[in-house]
Amino acid sequence: MVRIVRQLILAGAVAWQIAAAAVHAQGMPLVRDSEIEGILRSWSDPLFAAAGLDPAAVRIFLVNDPGLNAFVAGGQNVFLNTGLLMAADTPGQVMGVVAHEAGHISGGHLARTGDAARAAEATGLFATLLGVGLIALGAAAGASDAGEAGAAIVIGGQSAGMRAFLAYTRAQERSADRAALDTLDRAGVSARGLLDFLRKLEGQELLVSARQDPYVRSHPLTAERIAFIADHVERSGRREDAAPPAETVRHARMRAKLIGFLERPRRVLRTWYPERDVSLPARYARAVAYMRLPDLPKALAEIDGLIAEAPADPWFAELKGQILFEHGDARGAAPWYERAAALAPGDALVLAGLGRAQAATGDPALLPAAAQNLEAALRGDRDNALAWRTLAVARHGLGDGGGSALAAGEHALLVGSADNAARHAERAERHFAEGSRGWLHAQDIKNEAERIAQLRRRAGS
Repeated sequence: MVRIVRQLILAGAVAWQIAAAAVHAQGMPLVRDSEIEGILRSWSDPLFAAAGLDPAAVRIFLVNDPGLNAFVAGGQNVFLNTGLLMAADTPGQVMGVVAHEAGHISGGHLARTGDAARAAEATGLFATLLGVGLIALGAAAGASDAGEAGAAIVIGGQSAGMRAFLAYTRAQERSADRAALDTLDRAGVSARGLLDFLRKLEGQELLVSARQDPYVRSHPLTAERIAFIADHVERSGRREDAAPPAETVRHARMRAKLIGFLERPRRVLRTWYPERDVSLPARYARAVAYMRLPDLPKALAEIDGLIAEAPADPWFAELKGQILFEHGDARGAAPWYERAAALAPGDALVLAGLGRAQAATGDPALLPAAAQNLEAALRGDRDNALAWRTLAVARHGLGDGGGSALAAGEHALLVGSADNAARHAERAERHFAEGSRGWLHAQDIKNEAERIAQLRRRAGS
């Protein structure tokens, strides 16, 4: 189930906090989907290992943005725009971009870029101060030449700082290219995908900055870079971007799912996947588009056909559960989420969907199972704000005031409401003996809420 995370993440692992802050500072929501995340991990983990990184330490985030962009932020965190994934024609193009971003991580470019930006800023600031001083001196003395010289210094100094920074950035891109080629070679993947992706953007440098894709602005292209990669492809033994058929199908499914959820439904049906296209990806995308219209009979017809062909596919079962749930049939959705959970054991997002459907039935008999599934989901993904909120409701329905307050506190932290988190934690304290596990959990929430409040006070001062 594609889920767009719109909350500001302020709790959980430090890596998530830093990474999510980098995205939300620009107003970009994240997308969560187990099938897509699994596909990307299966392609990326061998590349991270080949780059000398620990795959378990590198996190991949999907940014709901139509621009063709990818970037690294907050340490070992790779961000891929949905627009890039939807535009990539092959798995190799995605893998080429990931290998390039892995080169930025292994090269320590993020920290060094900060140093270069500060140096460029210092150059511009020094020139501005010197130029403003000359302008003021010229004005006081009535000397126009001094004022003009001062203005020239301001403009020239700022330009020099920008040129130095862009030169440094281009050097980083060349370094990441070299690292990417080594990584792809070690992983046995053709660099043709990276070359083809860059060629998609080759004409973008001639556009006004506002019309360029973000990848061009954050990864400056040059003819030399593309020629360097093309030469490597020609000299390598892997000139073609040929993925195994199974990976090509997975790529097509990933694109179809993203397009189905993120494009306008009518456009999905008219332009991307019209009725005459009877391929699996097309029917997958149409099932989603019909769900969003909404057109329940057509959505069910498409997904039922897919399930009949692949009854052991967990993601088809999950989507049917979502279709029914989104159309108000929580009781009908629960068995399909349950089937998906059996086919994808331990998947946190599927378990969260199952628990949410069970809780939404309003059946008190299903509340214990709902709470159990939500807690299992949160053990695998503590950053799921919706799961915490649903667990708070389920625990309240079970008469567990302390558990409900703790879950509500965790939800408040995740959506950035430190004051509410502290209030829920204080309410939870009254339900637990001092020193007990629940009481200690409440202290953790209070401490995190206070830490967030202090950060905000310092930022506001």
